[in-house]
Amino acid sequence: KSSRSRSKRAGLHFPVGRIHRLLRKGPYASRIGSFAPVYLAAVMEYLTAEILELAGSMARDYGKILPRHVLLAVKNDTEVDRLLEGVTMEGVLPNINPAPLILNDAE
Repeated sequence: KSSRSRSKRAGLHFPVGRIHRLLRKGPYASRIGSFAPVYLAAVMEYLTAEILELAGSMARDYGKILPRHVLLAVKNDTEVDRLLEGVTMEGVLPNINPAPLILNDAE
C-alpha cells in the first residue's frame, strides 16, 4: 500500500501536514485535533482561490496579476473587504487628491 498525504486524501492543494506542524508549534492550544489542520487548509485554499479569481478578472487585459489587482479586487468585493479590513496590503488605490484641482480652478 502506498502512502498518500493528508492533502491528497482531503483533495486539497494546501499542505495539511505543514499546517498541523505549525499549529502544534504555535501558541494556539496544548492539543490539536486531527481534523483541525484539514479544515484550516480548506478554508485558506478557498479564500486564496476566491481572491485570485477576483484579481484575475481585474488583470484580464494586463496579462499578469500585480499587487494592485489584488488590492482592487479585495476593495471591490464587500465581503472580502470586510474580512480583511485590518490588513495592510501593498498597492495603490485609484484616488485623485481634490486639493490641486481646487487650486487650479481658483487661478
